[in-house]
Amino acid sequence: MNLPKQAPNWSIALVLIIGVLAVSTSSILIRLANFSAGAGGLGFSLVLAASRLTLSALILLPAWRQIQWNALQPGTRRYAAAAGLCLALHFALWITSLSYTSIAASTALVTTNPVWVALLSRFWFGEKLSKMSIAGIAIALTGGMAIALGSAGAANAGSSQLLGDFLALAGSWAVSLYLLLGREAQRRGLGIGGYIAIAYTVAAIVLLPLPFAFGTTYTNYPNIVYFYILLTAALPQLVGHTILNWAVVQISPTLVTLAILFEPVAASWLGYLVFGEVPAPAVLAGAAVLLLGVATATVGAKKITVNS
Repeated sequence: MNLPKQAPNWSIALVLIIGVLAVSTSSILIRLANFSAGAGGLGFSLVLAASRLTLSALILLPAWRQIQWNALQPGTRRYAAAAGLCLALHFALWITSLSYTSIAASTALVTTNPVWVALLSRFWFGEKLSKMSIAGIAIALTGGMAIALGSAGAANAGSSQLLGDFLALAGSWAVSLYLLLGREAQRRGLGIGGYIAIAYTVAAIVLLPLPFAFGTTYTNYPNIVYFYILLTAALPQLVGHTILNWAVVQISPTLVTLAILFEPVAASWLGYLVFGEVPAPAVLAGAAVLLLGVATATVGAKKITVNS
């Protein structure tokens, strides 16, 4: 099997940290766009998601020329396209959740994907987790849930907390599939540039017409809104998501999703700095538990050998 060359452990860790920090800015930029536009809900959320992915896909147009189509194994393009569909669903669900629940709750719930990725990896790739890793996942998820529950009474949480929380959780299911499908597409011969070009383009095509179905347009917003959209395409999407897609080929997908659990901590801190969303004591306690769980799972995890 023609697989990407595995990078040294230290470089994987360093790049993954950058990726997690990049995706942590996403909820802040989305909330800023919502406030600047004076809009929210599903229609405007779809505008943000579609615009973000369309800009990313346009920037990646040169990557299409580098795809060696004849060298791809059967099913590679289907995996990449399916990943794009899951990415579109993830953003439609998760971005909408930010209109109804707090940043801390939304990011905590959307990063529960270690459970879903671990379960899928067990049956799909035959990946086995050590007892310490399983314990770490349980501890980390307990911390994530504490963050979500502790933020329920936040001032900016919105009037439909339960709906927002469910949308964020469903977004976690979609992004878990997206990461695993992307891993498989890359293991079957697609380079990271070609893969994200296909996945981001498919997601953009799926999302582009949807805002019109909800009576929402792409025009007549303040200029600052388009600046925030550009930032979401450049930072959390092209930097953050691309790094995460690269990392799932280098190491266990479960370890990647465990690293993503740092996102609610970083996003909650940014939410405090930008919007004054003060985390409740339960949120702070949950963050400490989450970090403990990530450390436990990382120590106990075994790297997948990717040169099989």
